[in-house]
Amino acid sequence: MSLSSPSSVAQSTVAPPRASRREIFAWALYDWANSGYSTLSITLLMSYMTGVLNHQWGARYGELAWGWGLGVTMFVAALLSPVLGAVADAQANKRGWLAVTALAGAAASCLMFLATPDRPTLLFVLFLVANLGMELSQGFYNAFLPELADEHSMGRVSSWGFALGYLGGGLVLLAFLMLYKFAPKFGLPDDDPTSLVPRLGLLMMGAWWAVFTLPAIIVLRDRGTPRSDSSLVAAARRAVGEVRGTLTNLRRYRVLVIFLLGFLVFNDGVQTVISQAGVFAKDVLSMDAGELALVVLMIQFIALPGAIVVGWIGDRIGQMHALHLCLAVWTVLLVASFFVNTTAQFWIMSAVAALVLGGTQSVSRTIMGLMTPEAHTGEFFGFFNLSGKATSMFGPVVYSTVFFTTHSAHLAIASLLLFLVVGWAIVSRVDVNAGRREALKGERPSV
Repeated sequence: MSLSSPSSVAQSTVAPPRASRREIFAWALYDWANSGYSTLSITLLMSYMTGVLNHQWGARYGELAWGWGLGVTMFVAALLSPVLGAVADAQANKRGWLAVTALAGAAASCLMFLATPDRPTLLFVLFLVANLGMELSQGFYNAFLPELADEHSMGRVSSWGFALGYLGGGLVLLAFLMLYKFAPKFGLPDDDPTSLVPRLGLLMMGAWWAVFTLPAIIVLRDRGTPRSDSSLVAAARRAVGEVRGTLTNLRRYRVLVIFLLGFLVFNDGVQTVISQAGVFAKDVLSMDAGELALVVLMIQFIALPGAIVVGWIGDRIGQMHALHLCLAVWTVLLVASFFVNTTAQFWIMSAVAALVLGGTQSVSRTIMGLMTPEAHTGEFFGFFNLSGKATSMFGPVVYSTVFFTTHSAHLAIASLLLFLVVGWAIVSRVDVNAGRREALKGERPSV
């Protein structure tokens, strides 16, 4: 089984670049935009929500609600993404769906400012809406990638999107840290029972997401042609039929399906580490939102060059080789995390994770793009969104349930190792060149 670079596919199949630098930059800027939610949710929102819910509902119920909330919204997004992606293809309107889902999530984030500590239910509901908007928007955003770059530039374009995301996420974290540290100098009480400073941070989270989504909404354009009957109801009915047809004809895209299955499993583990690292640090090391923000800030700026370097490596040695390297690092990290008991150890582990964090996501998205039939980008990236960038479906539920029942964050984090090992074993059977030929010619290669 070959794991060589997909550049060995016949040159006659290579399409020229299809987008201007302006459009590519506007697309990549959405990673910058949603990083306002991604970074502040796993630091500020996690700390604030678990604290409020633990106080109002009972000890450890905040962590349980956080994990199950992530899992439930991921499950709903997993059900909706393929259908909505097919609707977007039928209407040639991925941009419109991106606008609706992203701005709805951003609005819910802004409204969290109204969720004072005596309103735990409002806070939890807004968290569910914001996270669902984040998950759904990723499918439409990712579906633009095959339209913007050819197979030789796709790795670089994808990695630049993640790189901008880590830079933007770092800047919004820095802004929150300034607010957190200098609140009294700004005339804001640091012991306010209404938690004004954290709620201002949540308002900042939503505003950042909304404002920097606008370039993508304004500049991106759909390259498809709407079908003659492209009303929402007709498109939805047709989409359900197309998804059913895809499921019954999986053998046409066997390599892609195997990759999606493996990605679903290992990315569940990776994304859960990201979403639950703050819970681990809060329980084991008693770190507060400010300290967590500093750690994530460090991760953002290490992950920035890491995403670019892994994208560069993947374009030269092959995307699958680069993915295997990233998964090996993640496996070692999870084994070592069981023995973390000091803040210094947590910082070191976080730095190493940052080196492969963006690269794992970027190279996976590139592999998906290389093996995706152009006529089904929205639909297939809807399936890809089953394990989207921000969270995953089963991992948070497993982590929070193990933590709730055993009271051990170490056992909870160790439980994620199974996701990495199983997912890695599945994707090790994927031949990207065969998957590329499968997408281009409709052949059924052996795996």
